[in-house]
Amino acid sequence: MSYAARIPYGAYWSTPFAKWQGSLAHLNSVEFAAWVAKRELEARSITVDKIDHAILGMTIPQHHSFYGAPWLTGLFGAGSVTGPTICQACATGTRGLLAATQEIAAGLATTTLLVTCDRTSNGPHIYYPDPTGPGGTGAAEDWVMDNFSCDPLGGHAMIDTAENVAAKHGVSTDQQHDLVLRRQEQYGDALKHDRAFQKRYMTLPFAVPSANFKKTAGMLEGDEGIVTSTVEGLARLRPVRKDGSVTYGGQTHPADGNAAMVVTTPGLADELSRDKIIMIEILGFGGSRTKLAFMPEATIPAAAGALNQAGLKIADMNAIKSHNPFAVNDIVFAKETGAKLATMNNFGSSLIWGHPQGPTAVRSIIEMIEELVLRGGGTGLFQGCAAGDTAMAVVIRVRDQRNGR
Repeated sequence: MSYAARIPYGAYWSTPFAKWQGSLAHLNSVEFAAWVAKRELEARSITVDKIDHAILGMTIPQHHSFYGAPWLTGLFGAGSVTGPTICQACATGTRGLLAATQEIAAGLATTTLLVTCDRTSNGPHIYYPDPTGPGGTGAAEDWVMDNFSCDPLGGHAMIDTAENVAAKHGVSTDQQHDLVLRRQEQYGDALKHDRAFQKRYMTLPFAVPSANFKKTAGMLEGDEGIVTSTVEGLARLRPVRKDGSVTYGGQTHPADGNAAMVVTTPGLADELSRDKIIMIEILGFGGSRTKLAFMPEATIPAAAGALNQAGLKIADMNAIKSHNPFAVNDIVFAKETGAKLATMNNFGSSLIWGHPQGPTAVRSIIEMIEELVLRGGGTGLFQGCAAGDTAMAVVIRVRDQRNGR
C-alpha cells in the first residue's frame, strides 16, 4: 500500500551526534532541537505558517519537557501549533513517523513536523516519594544508567538481551568484530569528499551554541566521539559478561543530538521539496514484541509486518538500514531474513555513530532516503529494536521521475 502522506525531499535534517558528556552535553535537548529546527526550516525556505501539527519524540526528560511539543513549537515561532509527545525508547523515531503519517492520512493536519531529540549526558536523577515507605522514604533512579542496566520485568541489562540472542543463534565474538569493521568501512564512505554524503542532510561544520543560545560555544566538523576500531584492537577486547560473546567493541555508545523531518500531503510535498522530481512515499509499517530478554530478535517480525503491508519482500529492498545497538542485531537479522549482511547500513548506522535514542531512527531513515536518491530511486526498509523487547519498522519508496523508478 501507499499512505496518503509524503516526505518532501530534503525537508529533513540531523545534527552531528556527540558521544555523551561531549560537546552537546550542556544543552537542554528540547531547546536545542527547537534552535536547530528554526535554522533548518529557514535554510529550506519553509515558513512556520506551513506547519499545522508537530510531534516531539524524546525518551529522556529535560527541564520543562512536561510541556512537550507545544513548548518546542513555541520556541521556534510556531506558537499556534500543537501535537503529542511520543516515547517508545529506541523506536521513538519510527513510531513518531507513523503518528505523523496517520495524522496526515486522517485529514487532521496538512503538514507535520516530527522532531526527535535526546541527551543521554547528565540524565536526570529522579526521586519518587512514598509516604508509606519506611520513614517516609521513596524510590530513586538514575534515568539513563539504571534503565540501561535493568529491565524491570526481568532484572536484566540491555547487553544480556544481545547475549541471549547471540547464544541462541551461535554468533561468535569474531563474527561481531568482523561486522564492526564492515560497518566502520561503510561509515567511512559518508566521510569521503569532505563528508559529501552527510552534508546532504547535515549542516557542517556545525556551530554548537552556548547553553543560553546567545553565542557559539564550539564547532563540530562531524560526529564526535567515534571510536576507530582495528583488527588488533578488537582482538584484545574480552566479552563484558563472563562466558559471553559481546565486547564493548561490538556495541554502540550513548550520544546526544536531534533529527527531524516534515511529513505532508501529496499536494504540498512538491512545494516543500528541494527537488520536485524526487517523490518519497511511505509504504508500510510494522511493530512487534518478542519474548522477554531477546530484544534483538524483535526486528524480524517487525520488518515482516512492514514488508507485508507494503506488499513487498526482503529481496525487493534496494537499501536496508537498522538501529543496531549490538553487532548481533544485524547478524541475526540477515541470517533469519536473507538480507545481505555486508550491504545493510551503507553510509552509517548507530553501531558506529552512536545512539541518542529518540533521534536514532530518524537519522537512519534520512540516510536511507539519501542512499536511494543516489541510486536513482528504489525501495528501502528501516528496522530497529527498542527497550521492552519491542521493535518498529518502515518501508519507504523513493521515485526519481527522471528515470521512472
